[in-house]
Amino acid sequence: MDAQLIAFIGIAAGMVAMPGADFTVVVRSALASRRAGVACAVGVAGGLLVHTALAVAGLAAVLVAVPVLYRTLQIAGGVYVLWLGLRAVRSALRPLGGPLAIDGATAAPGVRRGLRQGFLTNVLNPKAPVLFLSLLPQFVPDGTAVLPRTLLLATIVVVLALIWFPVVALLVDRLGRWLRRPRATRAVEGVTGGALTALGATLLVQAPAH
Repeated sequence: MDAQLIAFIGIAAGMVAMPGADFTVVVRSALASRRAGVACAVGVAGGLLVHTALAVAGLAAVLVAVPVLYRTLQIAGGVYVLWLGLRAVRSALRPLGGPLAIDGATAAPGVRRGLRQGFLTNVLNPKAPVLFLSLLPQFVPDGTAVLPRTLLLATIVVVLALIWFPVVALLVDRLGRWLRRPRATRAVEGVTGGALTALGATLLVQAPAH
């Protein structure tokens, strides 16, 4: 394995593991149920697959070159993440004696909802295509076939996500006995909701006016 590939794996692992909207939404889904958490984790990996495929195909360059497309994605992503955050905050503010409410539902979210939330949270992140577009070419050595190499790099990112996020979901589920206590649930909902709200608001504030 060449040195550049080893370096990329380290950088990609750090990117995937870095706490953000993906991490937060997986934790919230796993707090409701193991299946929902794992499904959400798979959804996040699916979103990464879309971003890496766009970067490999060069379509991410078009997104960056056309400001209105980038701004539209940025606003859509900000609105969605902000919506998730506000619903989590509302759930955290419910009475202690009330039923567990994740995303406004009294029942634990199912596999489809978890998968959808994970996918949309990641795929609507406007910074991801720019990141991949700028990162992947740095690890394609001179004289190397570009397409096979970028496909390999993209696959590494998706595989790392498929390892990391399910592990997070399973760990949260493992700690569920404590995390699902009413006060702990409110605390987790409040923290994750606040984080998502801040991330969504940041995306909207950073969206260019023109």
